[in-house]
Amino acid sequence: MKLFLQVFITLAFSLTSVTFANDFKEDFKITLKKDEQKKILVKYDNKEKIFSFRWTLYANGGLVLLRSYDKFVAQNILYLNHKNQSVRIVLRNNGSNFYNPPYFLLKFKAFDSKKNEAKFELYLYDEKMQIGLKFLKNKN
Repeated sequence: MKLFLQVFITLAFSLTSVTFANDFKEDFKITLKKDEQKKILVKYDNKEKIFSFRWTLYANGGLVLLRSYDKFVAQNILYLNHKNQSVRIVLRNNGSNFYNPPYFLLKFKAFDSKKNEAKFELYLYDEKMQIGLKFLKNKN
């Protein structure tokens, strides 16, 4: 019976993680140096908005992240292997679909101290396929 429960629990958790992983429409891997900004053009309906982010400091295992979207500017401190490893950015307010709006999940994945680079994964949740993305090139 104990073996049956262990197998059942293992299968249940593995199926759950596969289900949640499929909820995201796209995922992107992004590597940024200190103060290098990443800009993404977000398009839906007839609107275009820019999501931008950069990091400014990595100290004591915490990465200071500056981000802006739709005239909202914010600062977060992200940590590896911690509950504060990611930030969620709602891309559009859906009104009647209040509980399932499209959003980005920006996750801090690694820090390379030799190259002074932070690695991120950006996930797009867009159940109704409303959002179009375009990665903008940085101007030097």
